[in-house]
Amino acid sequence: MTATLTIAAAGAETIPRIAVRRLALARFRCFERVVLAPPPGPVVLTGANGVGKTSVLEALSLLAPGGGLRGAQIADLRRRDGAPGWAVNAVVDGPLGAVEIATGEAPASEPPRRIVRVDGKAVRGSAALGAHVAALWLTPAMERLFLDGPAVRRRFLDRLVLAFEPQHGHRLAAYERSLRARARLLREGGGDAVWLASLEAAMAGHGVAVAAARRATVRRLAAALAGDLAPFPGAEIAVAGTVEGWLAEAPAIDVEERFAGALAAARGRDAETGTTALGPHRSDLAVHHAASGLAAAQCSTGEQKALLIAIVLAAAWGVAEARGRTPLVLLDEVAAHLDRGHREALFAALIALGAQAWLTGTETAAFAGLEAARYTVAEGDVRPLAKG
Repeated sequence: MTATLTIAAAGAETIPRIAVRRLALARFRCFERVVLAPPPGPVVLTGANGVGKTSVLEALSLLAPGGGLRGAQIADLRRRDGAPGWAVNAVVDGPLGAVEIATGEAPASEPPRRIVRVDGKAVRGSAALGAHVAALWLTPAMERLFLDGPAVRRRFLDRLVLAFEPQHGHRLAAYERSLRARARLLREGGGDAVWLASLEAAMAGHGVAVAAARRATVRRLAAALAGDLAPFPGAEIAVAGTVEGWLAEAPAIDVEERFAGALAAARGRDAETGTTALGPHRSDLAVHHAASGLAAAQCSTGEQKALLIAIVLAAAWGVAEARGRTPLVLLDEVAAHLDRGHREALFAALIALGAQAWLTGTETAAFAGLEAARYTVAEGDVRPLAKG
């Protein structure tokens, strides 16, 4: 695997990793209280379905910007009795050194509100976590990525971008606020033309930044995916969108002006339809199997899963090189339906990368040959097993 060897040659031993030293969950999902002190390398969690393996990965994903790997509402993260006050606390070795990250439900808050603290100090929103933690993940729900609509693929792409560029979340949120404000103003009759123009200028500025970051990430991924990733397939990957297309032809400052002008020209149509027809909120991620040329949606289920794994591995290698730290890699039930050759290749890639990868499964046999810390998960409890 060329990309793996590139990372190993660059010195997976010399590239530090983002690693969780300590993880404590309180009243989170099915757990009343759990404390783990994992080593920096791979971690395997095994247990029956429904006992909380995915919930541990979800807690880890909340250490990074965003709403976690399930995108759950704050109240949904409470223990199953519904009582408020869930919390996730961790000590993490990150790009800025060891930090203590705490996040959870604010006390006596209605509606429920999430709070985040870094080294005991409150920070505004989860976006600030991007300076400390980059995380990538795959879950069984993502296996429909190529079959579902563009919105699902945009979210997947934006998660990859966020691992490279922590500020991407701020830009995306700012773009979406301007988008909603413009739509509301048009719906209410248009309002002041100067205010509309101001909103459109903000949309253009933030939107071009979002589109440019997506293009940059896709270029990084495309370079890695063009290499020899056997037994995982090579992939051709691109971001498809009007603004992204303009950026391929002209400087960003010119594209901002063009985007703002197009939004102004579309006010009547957008007011009539109640939608904004143009912008990076309409873009899509296009993936093709390199060898066959087939769109990912036309590939077999096994090929689609292999393509997804290849993309996430390529992103992990890219983040390691770009940010000087290997990201957390969270893989939920990924090994279960891989044949032996693909499992061994996946494990070898994770070891070469040097990441703290967390993997879940129902059977310990699926992880044979992977040197990792092993835990068994039962209802409400996580216990260490002998290292294997």
